[in-house]
Amino acid sequence: MGRELDKLDREIVEKLSPDARVSNRQIADELGVTEGTVRARVKRMEEQKQIRITAVTNIDRFRDAALAYIWVEVERSDQTRAIAEALAEVPELGFVGVMLGRSDILAITMVKNTEHLARFVHSNISTIPGVRRTESSLGVNFLKHDYRMARIVG
Repeated sequence: MGRELDKLDREIVEKLSPDARVSNRQIADELGVTEGTVRARVKRMEEQKQIRITAVTNIDRFRDAALAYIWVEVERSDQTRAIAEALAEVPELGFVGVMLGRSDILAITMVKNTEHLARFVHSNISTIPGVRRTESSLGVNFLKHDYRMARIVG
C-alpha cells in the first residue's frame, strides 16, 4: 500500500484537475519546486493508483443521449458487494457505487431514450441474482457538472 498524499501531492493534483495536459514545468513553477519533483510525484501517484490521468467526456455535448441513474435494491445486505462488483463488470456502466439510504447501489450510464434504458435495465441489471428491484431516472438538464468532482478534500 502506498503512502498517503501529502500537501505537495494534493497541490499537484489540484493543478492537474482542471486540465491534466498542464506541463510539469508549469506546475513546478507555480508551486516553487523542480520539474523533476513534480514528474516523480505524478509517476508515483499513478503507479500507486492514487490518481489516474484520463480524458473525461463532456456530457453537455451529447444531444442524442441522456444520463441514466439506476438505483438498485438488493434482496439481502450481504449480497450488496457481490452485486456491485457484478455491475462494475458491465462495460456500459460508467459509475457503480454502494450507497447509504433508500437504495443499496447506484449505477450510471448513458442511454438514447427511455426504451433503450428499459432494455438495458431488464437485460443487464435485473438478471443479476439478488437484485430485488431497480428504479431509474434520467438527467435532462445539467446546471453544473464539475469534472473535478473527485478532487481530494482536506
